[in-house]
Amino acid sequence: MLIINADDWGRSKEETDITLVCHALGSVTSVSAMVYMKDSERAAEIALSHRVDTGLHLNFSEAFTSPAPPRLRDAQNRIARFLNGSKYRVLFYHPRLRNAFRYVYEAQAEEFHRIYGRPPSRFDGHQHMHLCSNMLLDQILPQGQRVRGTFTFQQGEKGPLNRAYRALVHWWMDGAYIMPDYFFALSDCLRYNRLERVLALAKIANVELMTHPAEAEEYAHLSSENFRQRLGTLTTGSHAQSVQTSRL
Repeated sequence: MLIINADDWGRSKEETDITLVCHALGSVTSVSAMVYMKDSERAAEIALSHRVDTGLHLNFSEAFTSPAPPRLRDAQNRIARFLNGSKYRVLFYHPRLRNAFRYVYEAQAEEFHRIYGRPPSRFDGHQHMHLCSNMLLDQILPQGQRVRGTFTFQQGEKGPLNRAYRALVHWWMDGAYIMPDYFFALSDCLRYNRLERVLALAKIANVELMTHPAEAEEYAHLSSENFRQRLGTLTTGSHAQSVQTSRL
């Protein structure tokens, strides 16, 4: 199955609306919703009325843009200052933020349940911060949930240390969570001409293709007749419809 997931649902009205267009075309099958953002509540109403499969896009790195409890805003700001200090901060465990990470996760999960009336179909993170060391080592995400894993790269596409780190993260998560067999970004596929490989893999495995439809190049591809015709040869679906398999 090919799962085409649009991130940042509810971050802004523009991002929600253009993603909805792609969902109506069939070129987006699931979305990851942000809470406590400008368009979060309207986006929830749209998702419910249009039956859009919606997961929770956990936000640890970008300031909330709609009213949030002061305690939550303070905890999230402290986490964001740490994570945004360097691209390598995701690798380091911060013991003094241990309770803050758990609280910010739980608050966002509760807010999702409040505005959607149900738990999220899966979890991922804005800028992939759900994979930072504090989240992984403390196993904050409940086991057995559908969770986005690490990017898939072929040998030679990234350095050995990068691939080793991603393999370690996958090993840590494997068995505890339900994850697609492969995970790619549409932006990288278009930039490096990898889309054929992704579509081929989707015939034999569960593949997630992440997209941000508000990006002009990605929207042009998602809305093109050629892309939608190619999807017609594949089984596409949502995270809620996916079945766990072992990574190939």
